Amino acid sequence: MTATPATPSALMLPDHTQLPESDGTFVKNFQEHPQSILLTESIRPVLEQRHPDGQYCIGQDSGIYWRLVDPPEKGAESPDWFYVPNVPPTLDGKLRRSYVLWKEYVAPLIAIEFVSGDGSEERDDTPPSPNAGNKVGKFWVYEQAIRIPYYAIYEAEKAQVEVYHLQDNVYQQITANDRGHYGISPLGVELGIWQGTYQNADLPWLRWWDVEGNLLLNGEERAEQAEQARLAAIPRLLELGLEIEQVATALGLAIAEVQAIAESTSES
Repeated sequence: MTATPATPSALMLPDHTQLPESDGTFVKNFQEHPQSILLTESIRPVLEQRHPDGQYCIGQDSGIYWRLVDPPEKGAESPDWFYVPNVPPTLDGKLRRSYVLWKEYVAPLIAIEFVSGDGSEERDDTPPSPNAGNKVGKFWVYEQAIRIPYYAIYEAEKAQVEVYHLQDNVYQQITANDRGHYGISPLGVELGIWQGTYQNADLPWLRWWDVEGNLLLNGEERAEQAEQARLAAIPRLLELGLEIEQVATALGLAIAEVQAIAESTSES
């Protein structure tokens, strides 16, 4: 008996355009969205330095498809934040609807979950079982199926974070360093808790530091730091003999602003 060869269509697995981009659940609290933005905009300069070709992507509450089941969304997990190195930021000129492992092959380097309940969902290591239907624990999926090297569980209400590192095929919890941070060595950064105001909310925020303990700034903080540096340069340039108009032109400031700082400096 001659076997009928499989048609090309039978061998085609769905891609991100053919799979659901959401399971219809709500974002669980108001902090999740700004927290994701803060992580992204503060780590971006590091990623741009590591990837001058721009070959990386960041997912924020986006699905990672790791198995094909019915319904399809049961085969996905959606970390609140994750980073994948060495993949194009877009596919065919479009942003991904989801990240499909059987199409892209590269696992995220780090995934972060923001706890909104008691943390049991984020720590659930239930393996696949016929008796459990399609229910598989998130922790198990990240550790054994997707095999994400670093997994962080952030609990804002407790102002704490747990970080796990995949070693010998098993997640091992990382011990905090003297600064209370957790090293993510492939990125040359540390992850920890920062108490402060972001987007008008004074809360404990999950943030990045460099390996020397310097906080990685977000866009607003970088702009403020640059502005302070410009203003601090005014007295030095005037002492070098530059005219107020020349200093204003060099620093991109208004003449009146330079004049005011020059007067306050001379009075002090």
